[in-house]
Amino acid sequence: MYMEKLLKENIQPAVRQSSPALKMFTFTKIHFGHIPLKITGMKAYTHEVDRREVILDMNICYEGDVDIDAEVQPPITAGVKGLKLQGMMRVILEPLIGQAPLVGGVTYFFIRRPTLEINWTGMTNLLDTPAFSSLSEETIMDIIASLMVLPNRMCIPLIDQVKVDQMRFPLPRGVVRVHLLGARDLVAKDTYMMGLVKGKSDPYATLRVGNRHFQSKTVKENLHPTWNEVYEFVVHEAPGQELEVDLFDEDTDKDDFIGKYHLDLGEVKREKEMDQWFPLDGVPSGEVHLKLQWFSLKTDPNLETESTDNFACAMLAVYLDNATNLPKDHKEISDHKHGKHEARLTKKHAGPSSFVEFTVDKDVQKSKVVYTSKDPKWEEGFVFFVHSVKTQQLCVQVKEHEKKSQLGILNIPLSRLLNTSNMSLDQRFPLERSGANSQIKLKTTLRILCLEKPPPKIVLEPPPHVRQQGLQTNQGLNVPGSIPPGPTASQAFPSNSQAPAPNQPTDFLNGSNVDYLNHRRGSFLASETYKSPSSATNMRRYDSHSLLSENSIASSRFDLSDGASFPEAIRNHQGSFGEINLTIRYATLRKKLIVLVNSCRNLFPCSENGTDSYVRLYLLPDQSWRHRKKTHVKKRTVNPSFNDKFEFDVLLEEAQTRKLDVSVKNNKMFTRDRKDIGMLLLELSQMDLVKGVSQWFELTLPGVKKLS
Repeated sequence: MYMEKLLKENIQPAVRQSSPALKMFTFTKIHFGHIPLKITGMKAYTHEVDRREVILDMNICYEGDVDIDAEVQPPITAGVKGLKLQGMMRVILEPLIGQAPLVGGVTYFFIRRPTLEINWTGMTNLLDTPAFSSLSEETIMDIIASLMVLPNRMCIPLIDQVKVDQMRFPLPRGVVRVHLLGARDLVAKDTYMMGLVKGKSDPYATLRVGNRHFQSKTVKENLHPTWNEVYEFVVHEAPGQELEVDLFDEDTDKDDFIGKYHLDLGEVKREKEMDQWFPLDGVPSGEVHLKLQWFSLKTDPNLETESTDNFACAMLAVYLDNATNLPKDHKEISDHKHGKHEARLTKKHAGPSSFVEFTVDKDVQKSKVVYTSKDPKWEEGFVFFVHSVKTQQLCVQVKEHEKKSQLGILNIPLSRLLNTSNMSLDQRFPLERSGANSQIKLKTTLRILCLEKPPPKIVLEPPPHVRQQGLQTNQGLNVPGSIPPGPTASQAFPSNSQAPAPNQPTDFLNGSNVDYLNHRRGSFLASETYKSPSSATNMRRYDSHSLLSENSIASSRFDLSDGASFPEAIRNHQGSFGEINLTIRYATLRKKLIVLVNSCRNLFPCSENGTDSYVRLYLLPDQSWRHRKKTHVKKRTVNPSFNDKFEFDVLLEEAQTRKLDVSVKNNKMFTRDRKDIGMLLLELSQMDLVKGVSQWFELTLPGVKKLS
């Protein structure tokens, strides 16, 4: 019933407005069948959000047996017999209140455009008609986006005290400035002599956040291009919204895809500043170099209100609510000026079809059209970047739809907002060059951009003599009093000095894995190490075909040659290094190995406030930068909750021969010391991957923790 109402009251008018050929479009039958919508995954945010709200992300999958008929343009009819919609929907329950229904309002929207597939039925000549070609899936997707894809939202207030404008258009979370610096090792797409000679590529990049997108310049014949271009994006939801970077090779006919990288802007919000190379997905090789800065939104008028570097210094948010008593057309305005009212009194007054055009310097944005109403309601939000608060102004023009003639104007100097409460104006403004009582209701909010600086890094620095001792021990290896070679798995991975129970992590570990781990970690201490005759063999087995053939070797492997040590605090630690909760399963239909890093507990505390930790994964033997998977960083806790999912493109038979290499790392380490604070190596051949495994695994640091 809700969807039927949505189709008739929202979608049908939007379809009619989308094309002149669809002015008569009408739904004649709506039935949503018997197959329900499915939620295939859900994530609740607990740490990143205000305590007065609940944020849920839901993977929506609807593959329904709908039965919908429509009259497109008499006598042409069309029908839909099947519908498939997939996407990520965010639901915000805000504000939380002290009595039933506990929630003051519900807001929901798609963070990114969902995918839509329609099974059309109807006359055979439908595809040839201009009306039906206007009714493409892309057009329908645009209509859905205009209703419920960011920054648009569907809002349902549940109590009277909730302001609908704040629900529909809350202030953005912040602004991200993206420096597109360059790329390297791109795929060569241009070839010569019928493909016999590999050439170069002519790369350019597209950057998108929501509905705002840019395209960089093209660098001719270069696999290591430098762009040095800067873009700014308003971020409405973080975490959630992504920066989408796509690289293409420019061609005269069709541009070739040469890689992409998507980054959740919640990570930029956490880190405040990021400057690194990101591996491109979907291609054999290539990385893109980005520098990202997070700007928070402040109400302090003493902050910089003039741009000094050609970038924005402030952000202006405008919520367009409604207008009242608009004149029918430009003629009525001139009649009002000359005192001619007879025509309006004797003739039935039909309101104008109007839209609003906002301008700040060269940035022009338009509202939707509201048809035949002298009191139109738009209820839309707009965002502008400001370079000079003192000199720039917001120009508002109400225009008639077809003739584009003015029905009224309003100018608001932005400097006026500096002296108002909360830098905001929320009122009815009289329109100039309009009717006698024509007004427009707006809410304008100014915010100054403030560059957020990363928090200071805490580094665990061992004394020089300890590091020197570690290096000398590494070179010698024949340490007096060292433990005899060949300990068993239970010795190398003790579980609180007890024999491991069945189905515990040690079931997936064997002696050769321990040898490999100990050699790979490269930390040998005088009284706490053992030497295995098979360790060098294992190291070569993994290196020979997976590492030496790659251009870049992961930094987690640098200890193989220089014997970097762990910090003294970790070496002196006598207790447990904590546990990690993993879910590992194989999705047979999608042919992917899925690893969910759920959480850790009782990690090594790297400071008084806990540890800034993240988890790094390799599916051995792949250990280059390109194959690395890592979670986001959880700060100041020894019991972090990650809830990050990773997928590996691998056949089931091959996955059952692989090993999963897991490291929990301290994010605040910038010396040559090891960043690891816990490790794990899992034999996937010992797991039922199709059924899946979800359990706690004990973390160790081979070569550091004393053997029992």
